[in-house]
Amino acid sequence: MTRKIYEITGPDRVHFLQGLVSNDVRRLTEGPVYAALLTPQGKYLADFLLVPQGETILLDIDAGLAEGVVKRLSMYRLRADVTIAPSGLSVFRGTGPAPEGAVADPRHPALGWRLYGEKAGDDGSDWDAIRVEHVIPETGIELTPETYILEAGFERLHGVDFRKGCYVGQEVTARMKHKTELRKGLTRVRLLGEAPAGTPITADGRPVGTLFTSSGGRAIAHLRFDRTEGPLRAGEAEVLPDPL
Repeated sequence: MTRKIYEITGPDRVHFLQGLVSNDVRRLTEGPVYAALLTPQGKYLADFLLVPQGETILLDIDAGLAEGVVKRLSMYRLRADVTIAPSGLSVFRGTGPAPEGAVADPRHPALGWRLYGEKAGDDGSDWDAIRVEHVIPETGIELTPETYILEAGFERLHGVDFRKGCYVGQEVTARMKHKTELRKGLTRVRLLGEAPAGTPITADGRPVGTLFTSSGGRAIAHLRFDRTEGPLRAGEAEVLPDPL
């Protein structure tokens, strides 16, 4: 996990973010918020945690996406009284007893806590096993530019709000929620055999999805739910349903 932390300050910081990200930023009064930045077509650009610290909002984001996201946010800033600057803080995460000052990861209780300070890294928890167990997508693995956040489980992971009003990509996301039944998305499967992340999953030779993170004979997969009748394979491995 390589993360970068930015500080978002200024009197317009909540209003500014509220019109851009998938979740209700006003909930920062209750603690950290998980959210995504989307394209106007509703596709994923980035996911991140927003963490309140007094008059500052911390942006906790994957280092590989950080520069592009900050540049995009700055483009939207216009006349808003907002400053986005690199922070001197790092993030340390764990699943054991939470140290003083740590905050709960808002996505799922199994992800434990995050502590913002001088120390970076984690306590050695088996994060892949945790993510597979609870089907929690990771930036750059399950979450890619072709992703729709509802297919990635953002509603279950408290990363999207359907009552907050407009934000970039909101119209497509709301339409997927209210007018259609999801035909594809992330789910958990069992593996009989081994296959690396990125292996296509097939049913009777037809492509039906992609295998992602695996751990302990199970994996996260993206599947077309209407095409999973019959035996599924990922390379030489047999794939069996193992839903939450």
